[in-house]
Amino acid sequence: MALPQGRTTREEGALPVLWLGEDGCDDTAVVGGKAAHLSRLMRHFRVPDGFCLSLAEGELGRPEEDGLTPALRELVTAAYERLGERVGRSDPPVAVRSSALDEDSAGASFAGQHETYLNVTGAEAVAEAVARCWASARTERALEYRRSHGLEAPSGPIPVLVQSLVLADASGVVFSVDPVSGDHDHVVINASWGLGESVVAGSVNPDTFRLRRADLSLEGRQIASKERMTVAVPGGTEEVGVPWPLRGQPAIDDGQATEMARVALRLEDHFGWPVDMECCWAGGELYTLQCRAVTALPGERGDSGGR
Repeated sequence: MALPQGRTTREEGALPVLWLGEDGCDDTAVVGGKAAHLSRLMRHFRVPDGFCLSLAEGELGRPEEDGLTPALRELVTAAYERLGERVGRSDPPVAVRSSALDEDSAGASFAGQHETYLNVTGAEAVAEAVARCWASARTERALEYRRSHGLEAPSGPIPVLVQSLVLADASGVVFSVDPVSGDHDHVVINASWGLGESVVAGSVNPDTFRLRRADLSLEGRQIASKERMTVAVPGGTEEVGVPWPLRGQPAIDDGQATEMARVALRLEDHFGWPVDMECCWAGGELYTLQCRAVTALPGERGDSGGR
């Protein structure tokens, strides 16, 4: 099934709050690559509900300099309350992440450059997390990353994605090509228990699955001793020790690995480039959380494609 392509220009009078899966939220020039990719995927895959805040220059004040103006705080609060209605839960836990216009592109991942906040609950806490996310785009670290990639500083507040948080049983990262060898004949999966932060941050030695692209047959499986995992705690997340009985057990089974690989190959077919997909399993359901290009393969130029 072909997935729809996004537009490339911001329409005059565009709303500052755009919902994943709805008109306008597939426009990379308005909501950035991260939100636009997820919005397109939401029509065909299980993606957590959420909204993107996309402000034009000077619209409702300058949040990086003035903090949250009353108008901005009201905007965020109203959108968060509506999200609660959509997911059927008051004060739903959310992830607050950047979705800059040039983020998650084929040439620059912005991995780790902007702040991410997980398991944020309550309108006041979400508003503050949004403000901190906006401010992180103007740190010296983020600006130097832009300069090193020939990119200009953002002219206004970057788009910010607020998305319902999935309390994952297990999480993983799927590469539709081998990111180490550049081998295009295999899909590589890293997986571990809990939320995905321990996997993407490299603080856990994850399980590794290797599948043939041609028929999704499993060619290799390495089950690691997984000592750390990220879990939700009041006010955020915490990395804790994995219970002893689970450390040597596979975080996902072979059937789950096959399904993750199948989704990654569909995404590669749509976008036209090798993908790095973050996903998780909760209650037996697979959720797609993020999809970006693998930005540097052996022999190719680009950044590391990490986070």
